[in-house]
Amino acid sequence: MSTRLVELLSQLAAREGFSDSMLEGVRFMRSTQRIPRRPVVYEPGIVIIAQGRKRGYLGGRIYTYDAKNYLVLSVPLPFECETEGTPDKPLLGLSVSVDPATVAELLMEMDDVPLQPVAAPRAIYATPLNDGLCDAATRLLESLRSRSDARILGPQIVREITYRVLRGEQGGALRAVAARHSHFGQIHKALRRIHTDYSGAIDIETLASESGMSVSAFHHNFKAVTSSSPLQYLKTIRLHKARMLMVNEGLGAGSAAGRVGYESPSQFSREFKRLFGSTPGEEAERWRGAMT
Repeated sequence: MSTRLVELLSQLAAREGFSDSMLEGVRFMRSTQRIPRRPVVYEPGIVIIAQGRKRGYLGGRIYTYDAKNYLVLSVPLPFECETEGTPDKPLLGLSVSVDPATVAELLMEMDDVPLQPVAAPRAIYATPLNDGLCDAATRLLESLRSRSDARILGPQIVREITYRVLRGEQGGALRAVAARHSHFGQIHKALRRIHTDYSGAIDIETLASESGMSVSAFHHNFKAVTSSSPLQYLKTIRLHKARMLMVNEGLGAGSAAGRVGYESPSQFSREFKRLFGSTPGEEAERWRGAMT
């Protein structure tokens, strides 16, 4: 890993946790402590770690992303993650959102570019970081030190980073998302619907029909992408959304439960504790403490 990347992130990622950059879709990461394995939700994106280490756990697989390996998620995905960082050597990283429109535009321009074939694309990959991607990430951070550079140069470098990922092993999943009529692309559409309408009465049969699949085929393809059933995925997203409502808006457990679609506060509390290992009040307090 480039020492320059570490230097730049040491300056830019000044706040504990995630922080926004001057460029929409690009965020910084910093952790001065070890955070044990716990549930998280990541949006589609490219995560590059300059220092420290993270491990993701999904479907019996472990995905390590650190100074040598970067992570790519092609769909919004709940999984479990642990973080390694210390006050002397904090975890430092950046995440770049994956824009489906940019992916589609690039693929139209890449008709004659040889791409790595992928038989069954996955929703998440951790693969070795190459010099080209490291260089592009460094130039992106350089641009984010100046508002005018971020505005003019930043989007082009993000486009370059997306292009480099498309050409790699992880590119198959991003290409599959752009292929709207593929099973992977249809599941991506269903996931977006869940993230938009999670508080309403989402009907799995309707999702299957909208995806052009039978219910059994929808379940099979959904689990192949997310390592979760549709109902379990919906429940997990609702619980994560409720947690953030309690943290960011100060809602109590009952109010948050109603906002995300739960009719029974007691059922919400039981399922919340099963997922996060603590009560809604305890978890909200812990997150508020971590953000101060």
